[in-house]
Amino acid sequence: MAWSNHSVITEFVFTGLSDDPLIQALLFALFLGIYVFTMTGNLTMLLVITADSHLHTPMYFFLSNLSFLDLCFSSVTVPKLLKDLLSAKKTISVEGCLAQVFFVFITAGTEAFLLSMMAYDRYAAVCHPLLYGQMMSNELCLKLVLLSWGLASLSSVVIVLLAVNLDFCESYTIHHYTCELPSLFPLSCSDISINVDILICSTLLHGLGTFLPIFFSYARIVSTVLSMESTTGRSKAFNTCSSHLIAVVLFFGSGLIRYLMPTSGSSLDLLSSLQYSAVTPMLNPLIYSLKNQEVKAAVRRTLGKCLRYLE
Repeated sequence: MAWSNHSVITEFVFTGLSDDPLIQALLFALFLGIYVFTMTGNLTMLLVITADSHLHTPMYFFLSNLSFLDLCFSSVTVPKLLKDLLSAKKTISVEGCLAQVFFVFITAGTEAFLLSMMAYDRYAAVCHPLLYGQMMSNELCLKLVLLSWGLASLSSVVIVLLAVNLDFCESYTIHHYTCELPSLFPLSCSDISINVDILICSTLLHGLGTFLPIFFSYARIVSTVLSMESTTGRSKAFNTCSSHLIAVVLFFGSGLIRYLMPTSGSSLDLLSSLQYSAVTPMLNPLIYSLKNQEVKAAVRRTLGKCLRYLE
């Protein structure tokens, strides 16, 4: 977005999810419920993991960071969506749009890296159980999380610079419910071919750079599990990894569709964005708690402590 054009375009207008007042009211109730559930679920996970010493392990350290990221990720887009569903005119300032682009990328990018780190953690636990403590030391886990934030921040700065350099002449209507770079490209009156190429390359590098470690980690995990003689051991290993795999498929599937497919303003664009920015952060606490006996036991212990304290 060329700074000289800020006097021409000072705000953007979202088309949103619907123009029908009744549908907007129903959508407001739906996404308010999703947001409250997201906040409650992820805050509960953070509280339980922090309070229960049994969960002070690398896997749950990563999971607590995932819960924090989901809180941030959902808060970048959903509150603004809720406000717009109650507003006649859905606008956002140029600066607000740039900020939203940045924070969507940094939270989504960090989550992608974190899911990759979690896959390596599962690989170490299943394939090298005797060396797990050495391979996943507390110091290494902290460095991996900081590396995730650092790489995602660098990628986000590149993405925002692409948006800053766009020229907007007259068109200011975003056919979406939030500011994402693919939705800004059709509004630009400058040549965006290089910007599109950089976005695709950045998305591919980011996606492949995080997905390939996941793929190779699980290839080794599957090979190790299939070589186990104990049925109980196989079942425990698959149960440990299945939650993470579900989270990976939900997040990467919708994210790659959104940033690699041409922007058309279609329902698919909206659904893919809603999937990874609103639905997945809500589902992650369920995915990691319903199939995890340790989390269930920790929740019961934490609730028991709270009840005893209240008595």
